[in-house]
Amino acid sequence: MSEQHPIVAVTGSSGAGTSSVTTAFRHIFERENLRAAWIEGDSFHRHDRAAMAVEVERAAGEGRTLTHFGPDGNLFDQLVGLFSDYAARGEGKRRRYLHTQADADRHGGAPGTFTPWAPLPTGTDVLFYEGLHGGLVTEQHDVARYVDLLIGVVPIINLEWIQKIHRDRAVRGYSAETATQMILRRMPDYVHYICPQFSRTDINFQRVPTIDTSNPFTATEIPTNDESMVVIQIANLQKIKPDFRALLEMLQGSFMSRPDTLVVPAGKNVFAMELLLAPAIGRLIERRNRLRGAS
Repeated sequence: MSEQHPIVAVTGSSGAGTSSVTTAFRHIFERENLRAAWIEGDSFHRHDRAAMAVEVERAAGEGRTLTHFGPDGNLFDQLVGLFSDYAARGEGKRRRYLHTQADADRHGGAPGTFTPWAPLPTGTDVLFYEGLHGGLVTEQHDVARYVDLLIGVVPIINLEWIQKIHRDRAVRGYSAETATQMILRRMPDYVHYICPQFSRTDINFQRVPTIDTSNPFTATEIPTNDESMVVIQIANLQKIKPDFRALLEMLQGSFMSRPDTLVVPAGKNVFAMELLLAPAIGRLIERRNRLRGAS
């Protein structure tokens, strides 16, 4: 953990809903007048878009699997180095992955490429990471050890597949068959490197549709928030310290399914995140201020 330089990490695969947590934290940081160093997990991919396509084919020809979930597709050394440097000194280096033409126009470069590495802004209050590996632990790399607040965002697996297939068809022009093959190819790395992180999180947000998603490979639409609930499991009750009675009163339509689990309508998810996570951020900053004052 990084008590004098707090680190907040949101871990979840693309399309899982991590952007909702980012929205909640932008609101929290603005209200608390906190300056964050924003880190995009995709910026730690090993290859740009064109090179990744070449390397995936090469790996397949050699009988290997290369994905963005596993170590061969990412710069885990650099990610651990960033978290370690920020935890120790509030410093580090980052770059950006340019997903779209709009990103490229904003930062310079071409879609599917990276900006150069550059130092983080000075004087930030907290590092905020959103990506695939905020809670990663392997034999060689331990990202989770530096994280003060670890948040998991993951839909049930059928919904995750629906979202991925829909995005790959609509945005990238893939066929349903190609998107399905990508899901199958990535599954071993997903099981070994992504799923275990959700057992290390302090809190998990899982969207669950209330409509039939039995066959995600034939679904033509993504279930909406009005057709979904979010299951919020609070693993670290000491760190989050929820007031469940107050939450149930403020989040209309919510209920408790277990003593540590709150279920809310998906449309109220960002509000629920702010209610639960803002006090936790306040405690992190209070602890930081005490430690800095003592030193």
